[in-house]
Amino acid sequence: MAEDEGRLRPTGWRVPALLAVLGALLGVLFTNALPALPVLPWSAIPTLLLLALAEAFTAGRTRRRIRHEPGTEPIQPLSAARLVALAKASALFASLALGFFAGMALAVSDMLVLPTQREVFLTALVTALAAGLLLAAALYLEYACRVPEDDDGDEPPTVR
Repeated sequence: MAEDEGRLRPTGWRVPALLAVLGALLGVLFTNALPALPVLPWSAIPTLLLLALAEAFTAGRTRRRIRHEPGTEPIQPLSAARLVALAKASALFASLALGFFAGMALAVSDMLVLPTQREVFLTALVTALAAGLLLAAALYLEYACRVPEDDDGDEPPTVR
């Protein structure tokens, strides 16, 4: 057990799921606490989508570099560690944002006849979907940073 203490564990499903549920609860409470619902800005949608695209692209490149595919230069261990930290932080943020905006959409889903609520519903729903894409890209980036197992098993895998 002492051997596992210094290792960074992959992000499981429990923490992101818990954060998404907590975010949804906060989104519903926030939406219901407001006397008049303001129109949500749509600017979070392209921002989250650009972050997801950048992390997915970085994940593909990083995976090829860690596996030493031809035409790629090896990745430095510190760079890989920084990418893992980015992936973990992005996954936690995206889970919370996914839940929050899904909770907002859920809170106004019974009042879609009003134009403001319809606009808030659509913006919150698309923002939640963009946060879901960021979550997927962050988990892919974290997966891409894993060092493949050695065939002989005698020495621990290293990043060159």
